[in-house]
Amino acid sequence: MTVNSWVRVIAGFFIMLSLTLAHINGQVDMSHVSWLWFTAFVGANLFQSGFTKFCPLDIVLKKVGVKESCA
Repeated sequence: MTVNSWVRVIAGFFIMLSLTLAHINGQVDMSHVSWLWFTAFVGANLFQSGFTKFCPLDIVLKKVGVKESCA
């Protein structure tokens, strides 16, 4: 795995961990629909994209003409 992949995995893990800990401590109620589910989706997507190299945002950005790299 590359550094970029590890960054995605670790960032996604920490986002999901912080939501889980906040829910366990009663600071956040994840049993109701809220914008925090969007945060959970972003964290899960970061985590899985580190392993699978699949990221929906990559596809969207390429379709609107963003270059893949500057090299």
